[in-house]
Amino acid sequence: MTRDEYDAFCSSLPAAAFVEQWGGAHVWKVGGKVFAIAWAEDELAVTFKAGDIAFEMLRDQPGLRPAPYLASRGLKWIQNYSADGLRDDELRAYLRASYLMVARALPKKTRAALGLVAAQA
Repeated sequence: MTRDEYDAFCSSLPAAAFVEQWGGAHVWKVGGKVFAIAWAEDELAVTFKAGDIAFEMLRDQPGLRPAPYLASRGLKWIQNYSADGLRDDELRAYLRASYLMVARALPKKTRAALGLVAAQA
């Protein structure tokens, strides 16, 4: 997945908002809360929130690791850092799951203001 493909996918999610921060990282948020982060150096590294089971399954897979900084603070975030990691369709599924976890955790009033109904978030 290229950074343009990553940005296009994240922008397709309802109420997703882009910000460039932390030294050029492409950060996607919903309701002001981060659900995906991408850096492009030699290869695109994409970081996303994972559920408990997904985190345990993914943490030791080739091309994946607990996200630097975030995971060291006890948060369940995975970084796909090389071509040996997830296929594009798998990465999109995990990005969508990350988005949904974050959106569902928003206060009901915030979800309503963003137009996120129960079926979407």
